[in-house]
Order: sequence, then structure tokens, then C-alpha cells
Amino acid sequence: MRNYKKIQTEKNTVTKIVCNKCKKEITIKNGIPEEEMLTVEKRWGYFSHKDGEIHRFDICEECYDTWIASFQIPVYEEQELEC
Repeated sequence: MRNYKKIQTEKNTVTKIVCNKCKKEITIKNGIPEEEMLTVEKRWGYFSHKDGEIHRFDICEECYDTWIASFQIPVYEEQELEC
């Protein structure tokens, strides 16, 4: 969950990020999160019971790890190589 502060001359700036699962607050410094997290935005379509709805949430890394550990099929992982 993200809270925004509207700034007159710029676009909205993130002021706070809270994990939707555990409520952990992610520290923001100069508009940049100091920890990694997963941000999801899902626009539900015609074949869904949620047609026309948009769902957004943020999950901290610890909750993400717990969540994916429950998957029946593991998440595909690969290492990103720096150039």
C-alpha cells in the first residue's frame, strides 16, 4: 500500500510504502525505497468476476519469500548478469 503526497510542480511522490500482508513500513529516503519489495498491479478483465477492477498491492521481501514457498510449482529464478 502506498501513500502519496501531491507536489505542485512534479508528479506524485511516494511518501510511504507499507507491506499489505504484514504492515511492515518500508523506509523512503529522497523518494527511493531503502528495501526491495514486490509491487503488483492487476487489471481484471471480462472473463473474471472482478471485471473492470484494478487491484494494487506491495509485499515486503520476507512476505514474498513466505508466499512463494507455498507455491505448488516453484518460481522460475535466474541470475541477472551485470554488463
